[in-house]
Amino acid sequence: MSPFPIQEMTLPVALSGTDVIGQAKTGTGKTLGFGLPLLERVTVPADVEAGRAKPEKLTDAPQALVVVPTRELCTQVTNDLLTAGKVRNVRVLAIYGGRAYEPQVEALKKGVDIIVGTPGRLLDLAGQKKLDLSHIRALVLDEADEMLDLGFLPDVERIMSYLPPKRQTMLFSATMPGAVIGLARRYMTQPTHIRAVSEDGEGATVANTTQHVFRAHNMDKPELVSRILQAEGRGLAMIFCRTKRTAADIAEQLEKRGFASGAVHGDLGQGAREQALRAFRNGKVDVLVCTDVAARGIDVEGVTHVINYQTPEDEKTFLHRVGRTGRAGKKGIAVTLVDWDDIPRWQLINKALELDFHDPVETYSTSPHLYEQMNIPAGTKGILPRAERTRAGLKAENLEDLGETGGRGGRGGRDGGRDSGRDGGRDGGRDGGRDGGRDNGRDGGRDGGRDGCGAAAPAAEERPARTPRQRRRTRGGSDQGAEVMAPVTAQIAPVTPVVEAPEAPAADEARKPRRRRTRSAAPAATFVAAAPAALEPLAPFVAEPETDFQMAPPVEPVRARRTIRAPRKAVAAPVAAPVVEVVAQAAVVEAPVAAVAVAVAVAEEAPVKPKRTRTRKAAVAAPVADVVAEAAAPAAEEAPAKPKRTRTRKVAAVAPEAPAAEAAAPAAEEAPVKPKRTRTRKAAVAVETPQA
Repeated sequence: MSPFPIQEMTLPVALSGTDVIGQAKTGTGKTLGFGLPLLERVTVPADVEAGRAKPEKLTDAPQALVVVPTRELCTQVTNDLLTAGKVRNVRVLAIYGGRAYEPQVEALKKGVDIIVGTPGRLLDLAGQKKLDLSHIRALVLDEADEMLDLGFLPDVERIMSYLPPKRQTMLFSATMPGAVIGLARRYMTQPTHIRAVSEDGEGATVANTTQHVFRAHNMDKPELVSRILQAEGRGLAMIFCRTKRTAADIAEQLEKRGFASGAVHGDLGQGAREQALRAFRNGKVDVLVCTDVAARGIDVEGVTHVINYQTPEDEKTFLHRVGRTGRAGKKGIAVTLVDWDDIPRWQLINKALELDFHDPVETYSTSPHLYEQMNIPAGTKGILPRAERTRAGLKAENLEDLGETGGRGGRGGRDGGRDSGRDGGRDGGRDGGRDGGRDNGRDGGRDGGRDGCGAAAPAAEERPARTPRQRRRTRGGSDQGAEVMAPVTAQIAPVTPVVEAPEAPAADEARKPRRRRTRSAAPAATFVAAAPAALEPLAPFVAEPETDFQMAPPVEPVRARRTIRAPRKAVAAPVAAPVVEVVAQAAVVEAPVAAVAVAVAVAEEAPVKPKRTRTRKAAVAAPVADVVAEAAAPAAEEAPAKPKRTRTRKVAAVAPEAPAAEAAAPAAEEAPVKPKRTRTRKAAVAVETPQA
């Protein structure tokens, strides 16, 4: 077995300790091109036993460091170095975000020779003094063009500040623009630039990969891809999308069509991403839909088809996508679907890579040339037949518990802001721009980690049920009268039906107010003067009337929810409420029989209930209202004429006792019939109430 050109040219220079910039096509063995020199640079106990190194060179601190841009590439490089260093028992540790800190810290305490990690977690552990980088002898930046891009450059510079000045630095990538090479020379000492050319010529892609470019409509792409996946001889397939939403949607659609599919993108947790990759490597899933997170360095054996569902951003991304197939001398097929809106972008990529697809052929899922070029059997539809659904699927692969603490694979803090946020920025940032997406993704990963650590909202069933509000409709706006007269009404009910007491007709006609949504107070009257004989048993409970026109302390009514604003000064409430309260106490405590007799006598003489109007009158208890109405009838005849409707509000004054009412009578006779139309409030004169 012969080495690849990049390995053959790099190994002699790298083993001598010289800084190297290695560039070669994807799938040509660059990992071992820098991996073997790293394994030779570290000192392990086997070297001391063989006499190749002195015992004082042994240390538990890491001696070599490999920095990679993605977590998937981190695990892959770690596995390759473990396989290559198994004979010498070299200790290799992968450090990346999305996993718990504790296992990685415990492994560092036991001792490590080579560390492979992503920038975010490396900076976290180094900043916490849990990772000692002062013994590093060799540094490798895998996918160097990505590591030295604007998104990773500040973190790479900080990592280099922890390293000793005297070290070996190596950069490897399939694409190495001139600006990146100029930037890399700042951190290197007289580097050697090695650019390996394979035997198949100067083409940007390997000759074993067959290219197909079709102009397809976005609404027809799912059907078209479903038929390409049923081509004869197809093995594992990878479908690349620009955005995370598209990747998740296509994976779901293919699963509904019968394909065993999985997804890898920045919105998934690290456990779900590794589950999909393991299922893909083990053959349980044969279609992997992913973003550019999986475009760099991922090496899966048996990938025969790569489909660019959406046109890549630039030629570098195109090369890394297509490089997932046709690796290590095997053949592969690459299909690129170009929408009408992506034609200008594709033409720039085609020109940069010197391809022959300047104007892609318009293709639909039913086009004959699609079946012919992709070797699709005739009559194939977009749904996989049940007889061919032999894969176990993604659910057959166990989901490993990695101790993730973030909702989207990001831990709240610096780790989630860099490692997890990088993936979110690299994937989701395609919508907002490449560079800006990384910055936004860094912040998004930090915020997503904090959200993932937040407490869950309480369950709906744990919340206390809301007690419905009890509504009572009263005619006077107050519930106290109804509550006080409840015992009396209960005793009257078996004797005769209670009829609501109507307002006094004469008094209402004399002072009928304007029809509005205000409560008109009933005519004030002295209850004791109106019915002395009927209420004689209640005399001990009646308080002495107040003199000098002093009002009794008002009783606050219990307002209903939907009430109408009442006048500012109500007359009936201060007088009627205490009287009703006194009657209720007497009826309940001392003379329930007398109260029942009075109520029955009054109820028999009650007139018919008048027509209900929209004005609300202050309600007096039925037995009391009838007695008051008889006493108020003579006074209603002397009431002044009905004034003209004005915008002023009339407020009735408190009715004094009999001597005070006689003194106020002359003033009432001199009052003008039509008051001046002003916005002042005139106090109405109390109606004289004769004593019985």
